[in-house]
Amino acid sequence: MRGPDLQQAAMFSYLTLERRIPADHPLRAIRRLTDRALQQISGELDKLSSWTGRGSIPPERLRRALLLMVLYSVRSERPLMEPLNYNLLFRWFVGLEMDDEGWDVTVFSKNRERLIAGEVSQPLLAAVLAEAREKQLLSAEHFTVDGTLLPAWAASRSFQEKSDPPAPGQGSGKRGELLLRDKGESKTDPEARLDKKATADQSGPSYQGHALMENRHGLVVAAQARCAGRAAEREAALEMLDRGVEGKDQRVPQAESTLGADTQYQDPTFIAALRTRGVAPHVSEYTKGANVCKNAWNDEERADPRRAISPRKRRLIERVFGWAKRDRPLQQIKLRGLKRVDGFYRLVVTAYNLVRMQKLIPVQVG
Repeated sequence: MRGPDLQQAAMFSYLTLERRIPADHPLRAIRRLTDRALQQISGELDKLSSWTGRGSIPPERLRRALLLMVLYSVRSERPLMEPLNYNLLFRWFVGLEMDDEGWDVTVFSKNRERLIAGEVSQPLLAAVLAEAREKQLLSAEHFTVDGTLLPAWAASRSFQEKSDPPAPGQGSGKRGELLLRDKGESKTDPEARLDKKATADQSGPSYQGHALMENRHGLVVAAQARCAGRAAEREAALEMLDRGVEGKDQRVPQAESTLGADTQYQDPTFIAALRTRGVAPHVSEYTKGANVCKNAWNDEERADPRRAISPRKRRLIERVFGWAKRDRPLQQIKLRGLKRVDGFYRLVVTAYNLVRMQKLIPVQVG
């Protein structure tokens, strides 16, 4: 018997949003991890709002909505608002009930700026890492560091000469050399710098994203964005080591950490800084060319048997950048200013960690 095609809309629904989401859906595990992390930083979120006045969008919902934007490759907040009105999975993940009113994109953007000003991306990343550490997913000894270019939301033609460049000998280069960044800047995004991946590539306005990864499961333990520059990679690596790795005095006796990196980090000053921190430098060496003189390993470091493992593990960090840039917002960041870019970059790294962790932690149904 053919069923009737009734057009009368039902007035009530007897299924909750929770029951409509499949028990084994990946977002369930990500939602649990995210909620526990947000509970840990609740005190930080309280500081962002006044105790008087009209209630704003809860910051926890804003964070979950931004995570959705990263996980489902939504290019910006405006195209996210439409499916948030009718997509039940999105509404459940954010925390909206079926009858709750949707958000206006301008209100969402203003509240997002409050989160950026409060710099809550780093506490959220730290809270997620605390959960990973509780599940024994993190290595405390072996790490890899690398960086990637982040295309800035500006055009090359926006770069113009500065009206007051530094005097000769007072530039930001070696021995006061005047660099391109000293002579010109973008009128659209003054903090963006012209940079390129390889010598043959064309320079474009960019920032640099840096990540420090532990080698056991490929989770990122520290991340930050900086203005583009060759020396910035090594400076950021030391800062992330100090923030994401236990100090030499806090480790188990005789436990020496290792750090894998490519040849961009093969610099005598950087290698010496690693030795001071009790970190074995597993940095690739130059094999030919004028840069061979930069190789700074000693005989003991060359004989380290662990050195053969680091290059294999180093490939895992490329997965982080590939996941974050392929069809996702980091392919073209639509934010201007280092502070905004840094906050969003850490959020994307947090999303990557959540995706990895939901695969590593056993599924909890219900």
